[in-house]
Amino acid sequence: MMLLSGTPSAGGSMLTTLIIYAAFIGLLWFFMMRPQKKERKRLQLMLSEMAVGDTVLTTSGFYGVIIDISEDDVIVEFGNNKNCRIPMQKAAITQVEKPSAE
Repeated sequence: MMLLSGTPSAGGSMLTTLIIYAAFIGLLWFFMMRPQKKERKRLQLMLSEMAVGDTVLTTSGFYGVIIDISEDDVIVEFGNNKNCRIPMQKAAITQVEKPSAE
């Protein structure tokens, strides 16, 4: 009953508490931060390998073909209509498909 009252029972409880907090922070990093960093690196690699003629999927769900690429922006042509060319940021692209070699 003495342990439930909130008074420390031994001097080692502080060390145990610190170990538990360190383990919790380590698990938090391993399961949350690490996969997020890997996804960010994958996305940066995908955006750096884009080329003119690649088919892209935007964050809004539209498929288009890259017409021109600048440092931060791309011009994407949607559909068969040659007049539907929209400039957008590279961050708006979620998926890139290379044209098939036929």
